[in-house]
Amino acid sequence: MSGISGLPLTIVAVPAFKDNYLWLVRRDRYAAVVDPGDAAVIEDALQRLDATLCAIVLTHHHADHTGGVAALQSARNGRLPVFGPAAEAIPGVTAALSGGDRIVVPGIELTLEVIDVPGHTRGHIAYFGSDGIAPILFCGDTLFAGGCGRLFEGTAEQMFASLARLAALPPETLVYCAHEYTANNLRFALVVDPGNALLVEREKDVRALRQENRATVPSSIRLERATNPFLRVSEAAIRASVENEDPGAAKNPVATFAALRAWKDRF
Repeated sequence: MSGISGLPLTIVAVPAFKDNYLWLVRRDRYAAVVDPGDAAVIEDALQRLDATLCAIVLTHHHADHTGGVAALQSARNGRLPVFGPAAEAIPGVTAALSGGDRIVVPGIELTLEVIDVPGHTRGHIAYFGSDGIAPILFCGDTLFAGGCGRLFEGTAEQMFASLARLAALPPETLVYCAHEYTANNLRFALVVDPGNALLVEREKDVRALRQENRATVPSSIRLERATNPFLRVSEAAIRASVENEDPGAAKNPVATFAALRAWKDRF
């Protein structure tokens, strides 16, 4: 199997379940899939695109991200490379990765750098690379458009640090997160940061997109830095809102983040 690295790379959203996006990354006749929670929708998309699956890339162990791995592998006699986090026990992973690792996805010849982003789960990782035009980030359930993942296994300190790593990526980086949560995230963000004019405009744009059942992702690191309250907990407006909701909670950025995440959980 060999891809043709000079040909353009395309990234296709494959909707699944209620609000998941499974990402097919295609070059020429080959495609890799990021977080295939459902094998059937991936097989349908591959047939529609006339593409051959060449690899599986996983960010964390939750079933809506890994549930299709076994079936996809079985249909190909177990020959697919499966990249995933070393710190999580995911059946079928053939290449266990940690932050600082670099991979080249065979077939599409895409180079990806691995970033440790624990918080949502203990061993969550993200992948950073380029589609040949702009930097790209596959971040699973760590950074969302307008929000961030729940703290199911990790701590607020871990998620705060993970988001800081992602926020430090180039502003033009396209953010391919795994769920269509944007509208709800921005409704919350406006409660926290009602004076943010860019956020107000973004929420209007997202509302219009969702009325047409159109995807609101990818986002960008630039847009997230400007409108995502979870990346802006050091700013006075965010601290003030958190203090108003939970007096005494905004004593430092990590505490502010923890209180903000708890507030969103109640929202």
